[in-house]
Amino acid sequence: MFSVLGQDYKRKEQTKMEYEWKPDEQGLQQILQLLKESQSPDTSTQRSVQQKLEQLNQYPDFNNYLIFVLTKLKSEDEPTRSLSGLILKNNVKAHYQNFPNGVSDFIKNECLQNIGDSSPLIRATVGILITTIASKGELQNWPELLPKLCSLLDSQDYNTCEGAFGALQKICEDSAEILDSDILDRPLNIMIPKFLQFFKHSSPKIRSHAIACVNQFIISRTQALMLHIDAFIENLFALAGDEEPEVRKNVCRALVMLLEVRMDRLLPHMHNIIEYMLQRTQDQDENVALEACEFWLTLAEQPVCKDVLCGHLSKLIPVLVNGMKYSEIDIILLKGDVEEDEAIPDNEQDIRPRFHRSRTVAQQHEADGIEEDEDDEDDLDDDDTISDWNLRKCSAAALDVLANVFRDDLLLHILPLLKELLFHPEWVIKESGILVLGAIAEGCMQGMIPYLPELIPHLVQCLSDKKALVRSITCWTLSRYAHWVVSQPPDTYLKPLMTELLKRILDSNKRVQEAACSAFATLEEEACTELVPYLAYILDTLVFAFSKYQHKNLLILYDAIGTLADSVGHHLNKPEYIQMLMPPLIQKWNQLKDEDKDLFPLLECLSSVATALQSGFLPYCEPVYQRCVNLVQKTLAQAMLHNSQPDQYEAPDKDFMIVALDLLSGLAEGLGGNIEQLVARSNILTLMYQCMQDKMPEVRQSSFALLGDLTKACFQHVKPCIADFMPILGTNLNPELISVCNNATWAIGEISIQMGAEMQPYIAMVLHQLVEIINRPNTPKTLLENTAITIGRLGYVCPQEVAPMLQQFIRPWCTSLRNIRDNEEKDSAFRGICTMISVNPGGVVQDFIFFCDAVASWVNPKDDLRDMFCKILHGFKNQWEQVCPGGYSLWETTGSL
Repeated sequence: MFSVLGQDYKRKEQTKMEYEWKPDEQGLQQILQLLKESQSPDTSTQRSVQQKLEQLNQYPDFNNYLIFVLTKLKSEDEPTRSLSGLILKNNVKAHYQNFPNGVSDFIKNECLQNIGDSSPLIRATVGILITTIASKGELQNWPELLPKLCSLLDSQDYNTCEGAFGALQKICEDSAEILDSDILDRPLNIMIPKFLQFFKHSSPKIRSHAIACVNQFIISRTQALMLHIDAFIENLFALAGDEEPEVRKNVCRALVMLLEVRMDRLLPHMHNIIEYMLQRTQDQDENVALEACEFWLTLAEQPVCKDVLCGHLSKLIPVLVNGMKYSEIDIILLKGDVEEDEAIPDNEQDIRPRFHRSRTVAQQHEADGIEEDEDDEDDLDDDDTISDWNLRKCSAAALDVLANVFRDDLLLHILPLLKELLFHPEWVIKESGILVLGAIAEGCMQGMIPYLPELIPHLVQCLSDKKALVRSITCWTLSRYAHWVVSQPPDTYLKPLMTELLKRILDSNKRVQEAACSAFATLEEEACTELVPYLAYILDTLVFAFSKYQHKNLLILYDAIGTLADSVGHHLNKPEYIQMLMPPLIQKWNQLKDEDKDLFPLLECLSSVATALQSGFLPYCEPVYQRCVNLVQKTLAQAMLHNSQPDQYEAPDKDFMIVALDLLSGLAEGLGGNIEQLVARSNILTLMYQCMQDKMPEVRQSSFALLGDLTKACFQHVKPCIADFMPILGTNLNPELISVCNNATWAIGEISIQMGAEMQPYIAMVLHQLVEIINRPNTPKTLLENTAITIGRLGYVCPQEVAPMLQQFIRPWCTSLRNIRDNEEKDSAFRGICTMISVNPGGVVQDFIFFCDAVASWVNPKDDLRDMFCKILHGFKNQWEQVCPGGYSLWETTGSL
């Protein structure tokens, strides 16, 4: 068979008659046989077909056979012809640059000849093939393509017009950028006016294609479209009531995008657009309703939202609330009628991949309240199994963002509905009411407070509802009010809520287990040490869940245990708690292989536990430490092999190394000096030196965190490497990579405290970058604080080297540190600034009031630090009185010192 293909190809090359190519009958039959076999459900047959197809790719003529079957072999059934085209499309993707000119020309010509095939499936396949060739950089080398497709739009034959439009739509989707560039001489100047003509075409399919083509160019504000923006909007309005759902969907999509880029053009019509979108959000076709519902999400982000929407809330809120009910298909997909499924093993495909977040070092704040969360994972709603975005999720998200815009004004429209929903006898309606209550929690919290004493007990009761979907959404909604629950006397709400949530953690339904575990983790974060009296009960439940949970929920259980350790800290370090918690964790640890990704959440969990248990973790630390070092070593070795021979060795998953480094950090932080012997007996510093130079930022980020923790725990082992480490730290003070820069900055500060005056040779490597960072606009708060502390510490140990630059950083330094809690890091930083002021008092004169403000932020400084403050303040006061007699009032702010 292969030889037939080879001879055939040679004959064609010799005659150079590309377009009169004829297949060999025997070769054609064998390829048809392969195509038929490839539709077999048997996996071994499919594997054998795949191998044969790969072998055939050695013969360029093979692709001629594939296009021939697709376009010429009308006697064959459509699925076989289409499959032939899709295999050709994959070959184009993988090998197009190796196609001889004759073959690629033959394929292009056949595509254009057959774009109007009578079969919609074949037309669509030809269109996919055309756009795949175009996306391989061929738009430049196929100059007749766009003019030809545009001219075919005018064909009187429906199939030809629809096929050409289908291909153009795919090209607009895949190659929008190049279509709007000078490379092709800006074809959109002709194409967009052409598309607009077809908005009124008699065929709904053609109308839909036309809008979809133009929609590709809204967000990029393509000039060719902006010139015709009024005609475009006018045409959209004309199609608003189109009977075809696909047309209505594309009209809604266009209006949503125009909100972002041409609000000026929509504003005069906004009342009518809102009324229209209200209708469409209730469209019988859910795809149209979902597209329309996006409008409210986008509008909420616009400054005009409040003004244009306030008069419509009474109509909009009931529509969104109605959209938050589970549809019948949702309930089927979620197995909503299955109440007990805890014994059914998870389908591995349903378990989403987990990504580890590298360790970032941050300061504790005086307010100790809600820190701004850099990544709000508080997903609206918990139906992960329908991971697709649907009307329920979109409606809930829209209500959430609108609650943040309108705040308590929204309650006027929501409360009457909630009363009816929350106590409704039908579970689907009651469930949607509980979701509504959760969705408005963030935006309407203040206005909801008077109702919470009644609502929270009702929700706690709903945790025992007979429907699993009601129990699971109730877990999520209660977690949204955890902050308020914790602010009340614990026996009133916290204790009953915790008791019921722990029961739900042991629910017989897996979805409820998952929702309860996640909600409990949120409660832990809010309650912190309030949970200490209940630790035995909590641990009892979480440990029992180990024996009960299937795979997916086990991963969430690790998070709940890790969060508990973070929240209660050293209170966990009691023999009876350790005896409950550690055996099941270590059992899982021993079961998992080094290449199992379940190690990620387990390592994260153990990191938190080790930090909390401190010396209590000592009996478990050696095997854990050794395995982490091995994971780092293994990953580095595999990375080296891959870099030297990428064809033979796969790239390693560096997340294994990152989680191992982070657990080592947790061990160093928890065990302190007790880790010294483990470090002495391992090559961790050599490995860390390699990690600090890794290409992947997250690896460097975690290695700098570990460096800082080892510096604090056992500096005698770190010190010999400082000359190698410091230049690397200096080159990583790049604020474009915030977390890497943050951890490198923190590590430099820790090293300087240990090095003392020996830090002097390294000051020049880092000081200028640090001063630049602290003066940089829009620098995140955590990085500013760590930078200020490190500059202060450098000034403490080497004042002569740092003090001359005092004037360049004193103001941002003072404003960065005025809000952090009294602690050792703040103490050493302020000692540094005082020492520098005594070396260079002129450096602070212009910004002295900022220094006074920063000093006033101390609640209880140590006596010798207080003396340093007083000495500086009185020195300046005396100077000030000599220059300006009677100017005493300035000092009253800090007089309490």
